[in-house]
Amino acid sequence: MKKAVCIISGGMDSALSAKIAQKEGYEIIALHFNYGQRTEYKELECFRKIAQEIEAAERYEIDLPFFEQIGASALTDKSIDVPTGGLEEGVPVTYVPFRNGIFLSIAASVAEKHGAEALFIGVVEEDSSGYPDCREHYIEQMQKAINLGTKDETCIEIKMPLVHMKKSQIVARSLALGVPLEHTWSCYQSEDKACGVCDSCRLRLRGFEQAGAKDPIEYA
Repeated sequence: MKKAVCIISGGMDSALSAKIAQKEGYEIIALHFNYGQRTEYKELECFRKIAQEIEAAERYEIDLPFFEQIGASALTDKSIDVPTGGLEEGVPVTYVPFRNGIFLSIAASVAEKHGAEALFIGVVEEDSSGYPDCREHYIEQMQKAINLGTKDETCIEIKMPLVHMKKSQIVARSLALGVPLEHTWSCYQSEDKACGVCDSCRLRLRGFEQAGAKDPIEYA
């Protein structure tokens, strides 16, 4: 059976991306990173539920403590406040420097080990928070670099099925495919009830509203 490594954060986007991989007939190798983010425990809990839902054949939970050492992001440095004043232009302080590049590099190692032919990542370019490492062109260049830096017989395609979707489309597609949205988490700063005011919560809530659906998770 063809294999795919799916990077799953525990959020809605990566859950849908992994579900699409399952629907395309891949045996799933589920990959999650604990990198000192504020909602690390909640995201890990959601990852485990999603991995079970998509019947992942293998699971990896990899700790990357150096992100906290580097800091420079409101997600990993608690001295930087998570913005709650509404969506802003430009790259927000919740951007973690080169996070997706590091994630993809590790995912490539896992993929090469298992002989996987695809990597799935739930990046969203058009309706995201303005993160530079979510751009389609960047991911395409990472694919080239990965295939140049691996064995000749290794040929990995990085699939980003959500990259041009709006959040409302992601909600609608998730509902259509039966993604367990009640087991996904988007909030940047709370692990109990979602705050409802950080960038990620605002994008999620707006997506559900535009899709005409009710978000199944609890908000403060």
